[in-house]
Amino acid sequence: MSDDRSTAARMRDPGIRALYRLENRWQAWLDVEVALARAQADLGMIPREAVTPIARCAKLSLLDRARIDAAAARTAHTLVPLVWELARVVGDPAGGWVHWGATTQNITQTGDLLVLRQAHRIFLGQLGRILGAMADLAERSAAMVIAGRTHGQHAVPVTFGFKVAVWIDELLRHLERLHQAEPRVFVAMLGGAAGTFASLGDLGPAVQEGVAKHLGMTPMRVPGRAIGDHLTEYVVLLGMLGATCGKIGREVYTLMKTEFGEVEEPVPEGSVGSSTMPQKRNPHYCQDVVAAAAELRSIVPLALEAIQAEHEADRTTALMIREATARACILTGDMLLRLGMIMEGMTLKPERMRRNLDLGGGLIMAEAVMLQLGGAIGRQHAHDVVHDAAQAASVEGHAFADLLGADARVTAHLDRAAIDALLEPTRYTGLCAQMARDAAGRAREAATALA
Repeated sequence: MSDDRSTAARMRDPGIRALYRLENRWQAWLDVEVALARAQADLGMIPREAVTPIARCAKLSLLDRARIDAAAARTAHTLVPLVWELARVVGDPAGGWVHWGATTQNITQTGDLLVLRQAHRIFLGQLGRILGAMADLAERSAAMVIAGRTHGQHAVPVTFGFKVAVWIDELLRHLERLHQAEPRVFVAMLGGAAGTFASLGDLGPAVQEGVAKHLGMTPMRVPGRAIGDHLTEYVVLLGMLGATCGKIGREVYTLMKTEFGEVEEPVPEGSVGSSTMPQKRNPHYCQDVVAAAAELRSIVPLALEAIQAEHEADRTTALMIREATARACILTGDMLLRLGMIMEGMTLKPERMRRNLDLGGGLIMAEAVMLQLGGAIGRQHAHDVVHDAAQAASVEGHAFADLLGADARVTAHLDRAAIDALLEPTRYTGLCAQMARDAAGRAREAATALA
């Protein structure tokens, strides 16, 4: 799967596609074969002297690719051609101990999880970069007032830093989930043909534990080949991460619209937004994030289907999860790369934010007026009074301040100076700045830990 997005030429590939090339998967499988030989030699199941030649030869560069391809065409088997070629290159007698007591899925699934772990480490690094950029963004915009919007309408003032704090808070939970899933997801499976340890005997669990130790993984408690929930879990976690990233991309996309004009993603010099409209400064990175996130979420149902394995093993579901994982990881790498660029290069436009705050002529401060007035006449009565003025301002086009100032129910308790002060949006952002700075600190701490 190539990155054919127009922005791809501007950025360094995160490296996920290379991980999912067949050659890298093969090498991961060979690494598992070495770990198997080491574990079995440690337990006296195979001769100790067989390990060194197996480990020395288990490098794809030393194997004959043409022989592997020819055997694959003849056998239509995923792993056998690779095992044959490794045994041939190792030679007798050590070659006879290659793949001892294992079945194909033991090797391929464990190896594919080594590949997934490589991708996982890239994702963590990307999230660290994003969180570091968000920390800077939250700090510099902690007190930058912007219209808070609920249901697409002005609600109460917030700060842009508060928006970023929301993003940080959610991303930190995704990061926590990814860390927590590591011992569940990155597991070695070595139970033999049906997961019963029959081919390995009483030492089977110890062999699996040894393989896991050599690979830095966790052994499966029950190495059943029909177990796939851990593989699905990771794709689901990526889908959740994609949902958050898509939400962030959509928010920036919206605030970048001409009618809003409150922020702008990086638009490098020389960018062309349209072949026919020279003025265009299009949100290309945001669009890429939103599209990749949507495609990523669409893969989750396939990963869920992959849990539905029949009996003790089912190649059908293995094919499903292999495709789901590769696609999800590649999309995640592309998505996070672009989100990082947006966060690092975003332009904020506080003057436009203020202009938009004032579009309603103070209506965004209706709650503040209601609460102040409510202290004198009760909240519900104050709500009715302010509601009448607010609706008249919206429908009839009168100034909200003038309507409040002309209502005896209001002026009995608030003079015009008090009304005008209550309609100043910069005075009603609650703890936004504090939450933004707190989130920035947590984000920076997480980014440092991931560096």
